[in-house]
Amino acid sequence: MKKLVTNPDEKQWGMFTHLAALATFVIPLGNIVGPLIIYMIKKDEYEFVADQGKEVLNFQITWTIIFFISAILILAVIGIFMLIGFGIAWLILVIIGVSKANQGEYYRYPLTIRFIN
Repeated sequence: MKKLVTNPDEKQWGMFTHLAALATFVIPLGNIVGPLIIYMIKKDEYEFVADQGKEVLNFQITWTIIFFISAILILAVIGIFMLIGFGIAWLILVIIGVSKANQGEYYRYPLTIRFIN
């Protein structure tokens, strides 16, 4: 297990990487674009941001796929319940990620496909 991050700037940028996923409420696919911008700018400066940036991007890409599948399944009615359930789970997991990064912990999201290593 990796040690806790103690540099306040590194923790703050790691937290911003998780928080940037909430950009999806402002722009379409902002949940991917927001973290990607922070990751690309700060990955060489902070190891924690590089690690958490990859984690956030993997999680957001995975869950974007889940949301698209759920949206298609609205035609079969079950998609409505899937969108609600997955939406609540997504928000809770993002909040947990923000909290863990703020504490300097290397967080791993559950139910995530590792697209970026």
